[in-house]
Amino acid sequence: MTEEHRAAEQLREQLLFIQRIASRIPGFIYQYRLHSDGTTARVQYISDAVTQFLGVTPHEVAQDHDLLLKHVLPEDAPHLRRSAVVSARRMLPWRCEYRVVGPDGSVRWHMTSAVPHREPDGTVLSHGFTMDITDRKQAEQEIKRLAFYDALTGLPNRRLLLDRLQRAIVAGQRTKAQGALLFIDLDNFKDLNDTLGHDMGDQLLSQVAARLVACVRETDTVARFGGDEFVVMLENLSSHLHEAASQAEAVADKLLANLNQPFELGGARHYSTPSIGITLFGEHRLSVDELLKRADLAMYQAKAAGRNTQRFFDPEMQAAVNARSNLEADLRQGLARSELLVHYQPVVDHQGKLVGAEALARWRHPQRGMISPAEFIPLAEQTGLILPLGQAVLRSACTQLHLWAQHEATAHLTLSVNVSARQFRQPGFVAQVLDTLRECQARPHKLKLELTESMLLGDIEDAVQRMELLKKQGVGFALDDFGTGYSSLSYLKRLPLDQVKIDQSFVRDVLSDPNDAAIVRTILALAKSLDLQVVAEGVETAGQLGFLRLHGCDGFQGYLFGRPVPVHEMDAHIYPAL
Repeated sequence: MTEEHRAAEQLREQLLFIQRIASRIPGFIYQYRLHSDGTTARVQYISDAVTQFLGVTPHEVAQDHDLLLKHVLPEDAPHLRRSAVVSARRMLPWRCEYRVVGPDGSVRWHMTSAVPHREPDGTVLSHGFTMDITDRKQAEQEIKRLAFYDALTGLPNRRLLLDRLQRAIVAGQRTKAQGALLFIDLDNFKDLNDTLGHDMGDQLLSQVAARLVACVRETDTVARFGGDEFVVMLENLSSHLHEAASQAEAVADKLLANLNQPFELGGARHYSTPSIGITLFGEHRLSVDELLKRADLAMYQAKAAGRNTQRFFDPEMQAAVNARSNLEADLRQGLARSELLVHYQPVVDHQGKLVGAEALARWRHPQRGMISPAEFIPLAEQTGLILPLGQAVLRSACTQLHLWAQHEATAHLTLSVNVSARQFRQPGFVAQVLDTLRECQARPHKLKLELTESMLLGDIEDAVQRMELLKKQGVGFALDDFGTGYSSLSYLKRLPLDQVKIDQSFVRDVLSDPNDAAIVRTILALAKSLDLQVVAEGVETAGQLGFLRLHGCDGFQGYLFGRPVPVHEMDAHIYPAL
């Protein structure tokens, strides 16, 4: 009996060893037998940890293994059964993740893994283990949330939107159903942030997100694109283009109506309006980037139309954008190739004597010829090219002043140069002007910088300081297009101005429109009271000149006295003998 006793001891030791291992692993282990008939099954062994995981004892499971399935969430149970059967039939390793209801009623994630092998009698014996992976699943969900969802609003972020949009484009090609992309930008959101603070801005964004979600179907996507920009993607619209457009427009109108309702921010009511751009997709295969560009362009058209409205993308918009892009590229090259010129338009006094000129930028395109300043100046301002262009005009004017100073007939002439808001607000603007005057050896008191009212309305203290620094060196200042802006006396009297220029829109109809005539008389009287010179722009007829002289205007500029011309043509009239 000694050998039998030794064998029994070895078995007990092995069993204790297995039990120690089973008690220390983060889960429970089991042995599962599926009989050859494919229906009869039995759990031959399961470790004690199953009680902690599911609230059932090993003995209870051995009696009825269906107790394990009763704890699996109903929606996950079919997948669990199906994967187990496939593993047993194909003799493949089994791995499955599913949710269960724990002993405390909480929902947990379990992962079961097993390796099957077939016994001589045809039964399949599987050895495996089950562990709790709830922490891992929660971490994965958090990672997914951070990667694909906006932290503030909980909406899908740009990355997830792009993925869904790509899938929607492909699906639309297959189903022939139209979709729509609505690009939404909140009007004047920056003003709210600056006045009420970023915390209030965040509250507004969260409330806007909730309203957008409430306005669309569950199958639609509402995403925060960034900042105060949101995108709504509508899928499965009508396959007919006009019907789909009507559906998208109805949603846009619904969004407008909801976002026009007041928001509660910090106990106070606040109003915020959106501008919405709409583009459809599905009929033609377009890239994600192209669709977003179209919706964004339509949104800017909505802003240009007065904000708080919606606009559909129109191919003409794209044509205008392409033309603008080409013009920008040409303008950059034109500056590099010195295609931009400076023309000069005469300024005369009340006796018709030449007293100066205004330097005006002109562009002679190698293929298109002369391009209107109304076309390229706004583009230069938007793109920042106004800085090198403005400096080029300033340098050309200062060089011309130096040349005129060499001749007695032209030494008295002054030159006016327009300054853009972007130029004026540069940190080194004052030094740049003085350096240019010094390098060109021009007399500062012959240079006059023309500013507009709108560019002075921001930081008036900074504007006055810059002007006074240049004024001390002799540089003069004129207020251009006077009467078209705010014309506030409170800031007008503070600015160190020498001259105001009456905008040509008032001069044009001064003889036929009583309102324009009254405005011109008022400007002249105001300028006289402030001891400012006045130059009337756009003088084209003797009748206009007579009216302006009668009411005390002392300077004139317009086609009646000369168009803007290259300096050599102007010089030919000043001293024809040279």
